[in-house]
Order: sequence, then C-alpha cells, then structure tokens
Amino acid sequence: MGGSVFFRAFAPVALALTPVFAGSGAIAEPSYGIAMYGAPALPENFAHLPYANPDAPKGGRIRMGESGSFDSLNPWILKGRAAQGIASFTAETLLGRSYDEPFTLYGLLAESVETDEARSWVEFTLREAARFSDGNPVTVEDVIWSYETLGTQGHPRYQNAWRKVAKIEKTGPRSLRITFNTPDRELALIMGMRPILEKAQWQGKDFAEETQTAPIGSGPYKIGTVEQGKYISLERDPNWWGKDLGFNTGRHNFDEMRYDYFGDGGVVFEAFKGGELDTWREGNSAKWARDYVFPSIQSGDVVKSEIAHQRPSGISGLVFNTRREQFKDWRVREALTLAFNFEFINKTLNDGTEPRITSFFSNSVLGMRAGAAEGKVAELLAPFADQLVPGVIEGYALPVSDGSELNRQNTRKAMKLLEDAGWTVAGDGVLKNASGAPFTFEIVLQQGASETQSVVDIYVEALSRLGIFPTVTTVDDAQYQARTNEYDFDMAWYLRALSLSPGNEQYLYWSKRGVTEPGSRNWMGMDVPAAEAMIDAMLNARDQDDFIAATRALDRILTAGRYVIPGWYSQVSRLAHDKRLHYPAALPLYGDWPGFQPDVWWFEEN
Repeated sequence: MGGSVFFRAFAPVALALTPVFAGSGAIAEPSYGIAMYGAPALPENFAHLPYANPDAPKGGRIRMGESGSFDSLNPWILKGRAAQGIASFTAETLLGRSYDEPFTLYGLLAESVETDEARSWVEFTLREAARFSDGNPVTVEDVIWSYETLGTQGHPRYQNAWRKVAKIEKTGPRSLRITFNTPDRELALIMGMRPILEKAQWQGKDFAEETQTAPIGSGPYKIGTVEQGKYISLERDPNWWGKDLGFNTGRHNFDEMRYDYFGDGGVVFEAFKGGELDTWREGNSAKWARDYVFPSIQSGDVVKSEIAHQRPSGISGLVFNTRREQFKDWRVREALTLAFNFEFINKTLNDGTEPRITSFFSNSVLGMRAGAAEGKVAELLAPFADQLVPGVIEGYALPVSDGSELNRQNTRKAMKLLEDAGWTVAGDGVLKNASGAPFTFEIVLQQGASETQSVVDIYVEALSRLGIFPTVTTVDDAQYQARTNEYDFDMAWYLRALSLSPGNEQYLYWSKRGVTEPGSRNWMGMDVPAAEAMIDAMLNARDQDDFIAATRALDRILTAGRYVIPGWYSQVSRLAHDKRLHYPAALPLYGDWPGFQPDVWWFEEN
C-alpha cells in the first residue's frame, strides 16, 4: 500500500514490524480488524488510536495553501486536477488504517471483516448506523456500485486490484462478499480501502467525465464554498454518523478546513508569512535554519515543529522516460547520473545537511543492503540473472563526487560510458551519435517548483561539459499533469512516497501495463519481468523474512536500473504553524503522514 522525517534507526523499525508479521494471519470468523500479518495491535472496542488525543477540543479552522490550481471536484478519476481534501475527508471507506502499524485496518463503515486462511475472498458487514451526509443509509448496493464503478471507470490506481476480482455479491441485508481470481494476500485489505459513494447521486452522470459534481460522502466533512481554481472550504458535518467510533475519537477536530491556491510555492510561503495561511511545511533544511525570522515567528504567534517518523525515504529526483530511444541504454542513464553532482547541489541548496536517497526503500528495514545479493534475495533474483542490468545482483551504489563544481572524475567516467554507448563529442562541442544526430532531450518541470528549478539549473550546467544541452520547459499544473499522465516528456521531476507495507500499488508504479496505459505511476516506462515477480512474491509472502527479502530484491532492481537520479530526503518533517494549532505528543510510526495535519490536529487558544 501505498517529505521525510527523522528515522529512529534500524532496530526500532524492525521491532515495530515484528508484531505485525507474527502469526498465521488467518481469520476464522468476523473480526473488528485485519492485519497483513498476524493480529491487529489494538483490542476490540479500543477507545482511540494511540496517536490521537481523545481530549482534543472541537472547533476553529485551519487554512492551508497549495500551489497551482484545480479544475475538478472528483478525485477518483483520471481527468482533471482535483481540489485538495475531498478524497481524504468527504468519503469514507469500509476499513480505516492505523498509522502506528505497518499495515493494519480497523472497521469503519464496516463493523466486521472476514476472510479465509488463503484470503481467496473477503466479506464485510456494514454498520447499521452508517449514513451519508444527506441522511441516507450506506447500503450494500452503494458499496457494490462504488467498487464496480471505480474499478471500470475510475483512476487507473483502482483498476489493477479490480482485475483480480472474480465476483462481488450481496450476502445479507448489510453484508457483501468479494471473491478473487488471483492469489494475492493483500487484496482482502485493499478492498477495505475503496471510497464508498452514494449510487443515487451519480445516476445519469458519466462518472469518468464528471468533474463538477460535489460528491455526497459519509465522511466527517462536507464540501462548503468553492471558487474554482482559487479555494475550497470543507465544513465539519455536525451530524456525522461516525463521530463516536473509537477509531475517530480525537480526530477531525476543525470546524472548517480551507485550502487556498496560489501561483507557486514561493507565493504560498509569502501568504503564510503574511498571515493568510495557518501552516507551512518546509522541505529545505537551509531555509528552515535561515529564513524563519519574520515578525510572526519573532512574536511567537507562529511556532516551528519537527515531526519524527520511521518511513522509507521513497524516491525523489529526475526520472528518465525509457520509452525514449536515447534513454534505453543503462550506460547512458548511468552517465547522466554521474553528471548529477549531488554533493555540490546539496551543499549549494541545503548547506550539505540532507542525506541522499540511496535506494527506493532506503532508510528502512525494507531497503536493499550494500554489496552482492545474498540469501533469499539472491535466490529470488537468480532465475532472472541473464535479464538484469549490471549491479542488481553484484551490488550497486550511486556515484559520489568530490563536492567540487567541476566534478572532473565523474565527468570522465560519464564520457567513457557515453562513448561505449555510441556517443562522442563532435568538433562543435556537441555530443552526437555515429549518424551525427545530437544527444538532446527535454526536461519538463512544474510551474512554481523553485527548488526543483534550482537543482535542474545546476544539472544543466554540468551536462554542458558532456556536450549535452537539454531544453528545460516549465508548464502549469494542468499541462504537467496531462503530459505526465500521457508520458509526454523525456525527463521530469519524480516523487513517490513509499511505505512500510508495499503491496498492490507497486504494480501501478513499476509494471509493464504502465508502459502504454496512461495514468500509471510508471513514468520511467520500465518493463522488467523480474520486478513484477518480486511484487508477486511480496504479495504472497507468509512471513516477515520472505516479505523483506522480496522487497529488498525489488529495491535492487529499481535502484540498479538507473531509472531515477535520486535527490535527498529529510530526516524530519518541518512544520511552521499558528501557535493555536496543536498536535498530540504521541507520534505514530509513520510520523507526519500526508493526513497527519489536519487529521489529528486541533485548534485551541494557548
């Protein structure tokens, strides 16, 4: 399943994983929750989640800022850019996730979940009290319609799991069963996390094309006022059916959550400094140390908080679109990675304080280990040895420069690799192939991404020393989304958060289907059978060791594939916010997950 924060070292993460992976995972009868492995950590009828404050007061509002714009109120389809908050806070799911466990779900719209030992099917029973915001009950028919519609007309992220459904059927007044056609132990959990929409609202509408209908959901908030492209306000539903559930105690505390949109990140920050917004998440450690001296900080009206976490680093950096001929050769990708002078860039932009992303699952127990593959990892990769690029089995590490701007040693290595791949610098100083065609490509960036632009500016200068002169194109949000959905770019800035419970979403990220089908997260266009085999091994692992081995093997394939030139991650999340905004002292395993603010925050005068 699918900004980084402090990682408390390898041992605590391993310990945190252990309880979840213990046991057989079988559920012989209806249960209040389900874990990927073993049993849920919390008892039945628990009072509140460990990281929620049950005494948090209700009231107040929080104003948040976004760069760019939005043109849709439907976050569950491919078309358009949806406004923030709708997906997370207006529509509820059958089960809800605890962010203090790698992958455990508890009953939300559903009062119980049941599955067999093989997890070949899953059955849910709805709570009798579950209601949509218009007062209508949430029915089995609503659930079945939602699943079928999302699976066939929704965003591609829903379609992979839906292909593994043999049938979905009503089994009682408040119960339904989903039977699977593929062995996949995660599906029983995945099916509990689909948004449930009101069937009657969408009758006569083309769901895949409808972007302006304000959805009726069963969540804690309803859509309030909206000015398209400029702001959206979500208002807490005072009659929300789920406010007294232990899972929700201490959560969803603001009366209003407002998202304002501005031209770019710099403008959003200025709006925050000027008091138009209540919170700002800072991604640059140098700015955090240097730039937070404005009046509201000095007066104490705005405070700085650092939030710890134990998540993998994920991946952030420049992605190669290997659908393009010039990037098909791994030697070319390695050469361009050598030209990316991370140490100099980090020093220039971050005062050298941020660690580099060394692999997709680095900073966690799931990350690949240095050196040659060993043990179960080696066994998993062995059948694919003749198909894998150098470094997957033997070991691969990102190049390190001497930190100087010229980066001479790595530049020489890059030139040698390019020559081996058939590219040489001609008399005019331009890198060309044997036919005289120049090596050129376009880097597409999102408007307002000032830090990314700074990284690319330094990188472009370094590429010129190889005789490569790329075009840098900056486009607005709508164009960027359209171009990346259709893979209409040569290189772009790529960001993927990865969790401690990777599963079916990995197919959306790395599988062959995404090479041609639009809207996947396989921007690099990789088609590697070994990667899909490792995902399959992850999904069908029966114990901790097998799961970790499969994930580490996948991490090797991704990293040594040289698909992304990685940047850095932060070991803490840095939030500056109005002093009247508070969060619980007990932090979850995932720390500042995307919904941490505003999910468990509250407003209170000091």
